[in-house]
Amino acid sequence: MSAATITSKGQITIPKDVRARLGLHSGDKISFIFEGDDRVSFIPVTKSVTSLKGIVAKPDKPVSIEDMAATVKARGSRS
Repeated sequence: MSAATITSKGQITIPKDVRARLGLHSGDKISFIFEGDDRVSFIPVTKSVTSLKGIVAKPDKPVSIEDMAATVKARGSRS
């Protein structure tokens, strides 16, 4: 198990073995996730939203806002 010390400024250095295992590098961002009152996990935030562009294929036929609204309304009424 790796450990770190909190500085007077509230900072920690993530141990080298943890950085290596998570693939973290200088400048990377991490997100903190609260798990109950006394436990926190963190996960790397290594991808930006713009990196997701293109992972979903464009539709064959464009869909209008009106068509989208009608579909949402129709599906909402099924509940």
